[in-house]
Amino acid sequence: MLLDEVTKNEPRKKIMLIDSKSFYASVESVELGLNPLRSILIVMSQQENTNGGLVLAASPMAKKLLGISNVTRRRDVPNDPRLIIVEPRMNHYIAINKKINDIFRQYVSEEDLHLYSIDESILDVTPNWDYLKYKFGKDLTMVKLARIIQLHVKRELGIYLTVGIGESNAMAKMALDIEAKHAKSLIGEWHFETIPEKLWPIDDFDDVWSIGRKTSAKLKNFGIYSMGQLANTDPTFLKNKFGVRGEELFALSWGVDRSVVSQKYHVKSSNISNSQVLPRDYSDVREIKNVIREIGEQVASRLRSKGKQSGVVSLYVGFAYSSVDEDGNNGFHAQMSIDSTNNSGAIVKALHYIFDTHYRGQTVRNLGVSVGKLKNEGQEQLDLLSDQIRQVKDRKLDETVDKIRNKYGVTSIVKLSSLGEGGTMINRAGLIGGHNGGNSYG
Repeated sequence: MLLDEVTKNEPRKKIMLIDSKSFYASVESVELGLNPLRSILIVMSQQENTNGGLVLAASPMAKKLLGISNVTRRRDVPNDPRLIIVEPRMNHYIAINKKINDIFRQYVSEEDLHLYSIDESILDVTPNWDYLKYKFGKDLTMVKLARIIQLHVKRELGIYLTVGIGESNAMAKMALDIEAKHAKSLIGEWHFETIPEKLWPIDDFDDVWSIGRKTSAKLKNFGIYSMGQLANTDPTFLKNKFGVRGEELFALSWGVDRSVVSQKYHVKSSNISNSQVLPRDYSDVREIKNVIREIGEQVASRLRSKGKQSGVVSLYVGFAYSSVDEDGNNGFHAQMSIDSTNNSGAIVKALHYIFDTHYRGQTVRNLGVSVGKLKNEGQEQLDLLSDQIRQVKDRKLDETVDKIRNKYGVTSIVKLSSLGEGGTMINRAGLIGGHNGGNSYG
């Protein structure tokens, strides 16, 4: 099959996927006056439930010289006098991430910037390209622009950026992972024409975005051992064996991805909502549902503070890059009607039901909760099928918790589950994702 036959009608966008290299470790290195690429430093959590600590981030030299990787346990960290070990400061990392993305906003419009995680952003510079050429010169190329942005962030914040450039989001992501992270310039650029050269020789599917181990094993069972073989497999065969996911795999092998950065999930302004980009990939169901509970309770509290009740609950779950569902989607958004309420327990119960109904084991990175069909409080009726005394007690409990938190702070009362590894609620008071969020040493 010829390249032109597959890609001739595909839009050629100008996409950058930008990663802050070893982000947490780089931020700490800069704070200590060290070069992030030369420091030997790790960021180590102090969680008791991780057997004394877990490496959240390691500088490039810590990885190279000492063999330390992220999620290395404290007991496995080498005893080396050169190694600097610091505790995480998640609030500070979020603040630096905001500054980095504020710099990105000088090059793209808000709708063309997608904050995927605390250290990765997608920029679609296609709509702004004429302006950027006017600003930086007619000879501007994507590589030159990437270098301009790299230097801008390095000058302002001391952080090194790795940039994948592609004509689709997926292509930019693969350019980042497969080429840019290993290039001296920290820039990788792919085009449809270079896919056969740069993507097709890869025979380790684990290296390719969105192809997990299960899919890799299935491909090999069908005699497909490289991206080139995948690209030259009959797409009808792939669809028969993998469903819609087969079409997605075939498109990926040619660098095709029709998702649009500006088409992001937004909740209606008339709704009350809250969303989070998680500090890491979540794959443990208990952790995911714990954060959903936290967000649901926050939204319920906001309902009560406004004197409102909701008749519809919505949940958005965004998957990590490595996960898609069987139809090739990178997340789901679903809602359900409920009896009008602002009770935390009722709203969380509905959210968990939605999650349990639609979740199929994917790795999660984004969560969003929204409530709609709002009406004024006081118009509700007690559920005759439930324990009415319990309903009244639950309402009084919610109101009591609200009063205490309003007076003493949101973390003055915290459920035990929010102290676990997956909890994010405490970040407002200095912890994020169960890790230290302090903004300074000492």
